[in-house]
Amino acid sequence: MADEPLVLGIETSCDETGVGIVRGTTLLADAVASSVDEHARFGGVVPEVASRAHLEAMVPTIDRALKEAGVSAKDLDGIAVTAGPGLAGALLVGVSAAKAYAYALGKPLYGVNHLASHICVDQLEHGPLPEPTMALLVSGGHSSLLLSSDITSDVRPMGATIDDAAGEAFDKIARVLNLGFPGGPVIDRYAKEGDPAAISFPRGLTGPRDPAYDFSFSGLKTAVARWIEAKRAAGEEVPVRDVAASFQEAVVDVLTRKAVRACKDEGVDHLMIGGGVAANSRLRVLAQERCEAAGIRLRVPRPKLCTDNGAMVAALGAEMVARNRAASSWDLSADSSLPVTDPHVPGNHDHVHEVSKENLYS
Repeated sequence: MADEPLVLGIETSCDETGVGIVRGTTLLADAVASSVDEHARFGGVVPEVASRAHLEAMVPTIDRALKEAGVSAKDLDGIAVTAGPGLAGALLVGVSAAKAYAYALGKPLYGVNHLASHICVDQLEHGPLPEPTMALLVSGGHSSLLLSSDITSDVRPMGATIDDAAGEAFDKIARVLNLGFPGGPVIDRYAKEGDPAAISFPRGLTGPRDPAYDFSFSGLKTAVARWIEAKRAAGEEVPVRDVAASFQEAVVDVLTRKAVRACKDEGVDHLMIGGGVAANSRLRVLAQERCEAAGIRLRVPRPKLCTDNGAMVAALGAEMVARNRAASSWDLSADSSLPVTDPHVPGNHDHVHEVSKENLYS
């Protein structure tokens, strides 16, 4: 529909320079420039390297997205950008770029929350989100259960990790197994050829007195690492595929069990799973099985939309425009610890009128 908001979104919270363009809930372009190869030799993301990569990739990625969408920058109805949470330096690159484009184009600027964007991206795959929706977000930096009754203004945290995030645990175990970085995809691949019941690894925070919706993967990570070390110390071969499968099963068992429980307790019949770990094949299968058994409808975006991308930011920005949410002020800054209870960072005035007299973009 031509009258639906056309929004460009910029995502730079970690090592992916993502630029997406959506019209309403229709995805027009999803351009990504990843610096993962530059971080691989360090075994993890290096903030300074990520920030420099964003600087180099920003303009070419925006140009590629506009070309892919077949639209002109002057036709946009708004610019959305991840304002947090994430790596401070990386976020600043995206926020600065978004401000520059919004100012030059005379368009409203929307600083949005990274986690809320991960929820909103599902609208590009399965249509408008039910209200309320329970969301399980799992990535390298986050493992959270969130209840959203309005993705633009009301997102309530139900539970979160108290130590390592699920994706972080995948990376660390992959490193112990000498499988490289990032760990999620490679462990998923090895696990398909292993036995998930071969080794009984612990399930953190699943006791009767433990927090119902919080997660802990530090103990699991340590248990797996010590099991591997003991095998090597005894001169025995480490069954990599069985370790990968058993470790993965311990993670997804806890994630899905707590997510389904939260849905039941809150009377919510929809569960959305997002974040990079949502691309994990075993998580998808087990979540589907448990949701079907509980009468819960599962919504999981395709893998490319689960990892960090600009489309998710554009999706939330378009929702902000459609619902007439206040645009952000020009003093918008990056907030590495922006709480999920703030889906976006509004301004105190409508700044569009200050710059709409002239289009500075050429």
